[in-house]
Amino acid sequence: MPQWEEGLRRLRSAPADQRPLLERVTGRIVEDLRRRLGGPFTTAELVALYDAGIGWCTDIALAAAPESPEAWDQRTVADAAFGRYLREASDFAGGRRRGRDE
Repeated sequence: MPQWEEGLRRLRSAPADQRPLLERVTGRIVEDLRRRLGGPFTTAELVALYDAGIGWCTDIALAAAPESPEAWDQRTVADAAFGRYLREASDFAGGRRRGRDE
């Protein structure tokens, strides 16, 4: 999804002093994605989870960085986490979905 790629771009281009915190929060969201989706998953399942709402990502960010509002921006930390986790989807092939016969 384009917004996930944009989240990854935002994370990479964040000010150097904020990047470690943003990376930590993003990592915690990725851990929760792993817990929520369990074993092998598809891009469609990840998209469905995102479309169902990502308010829980803000809860994770608030818990991980209660004094740092810059780490609560879902457009950065949640979208980057989904963008990273997308690469682990069973039907992901370097930016395009793999077909059933690949």
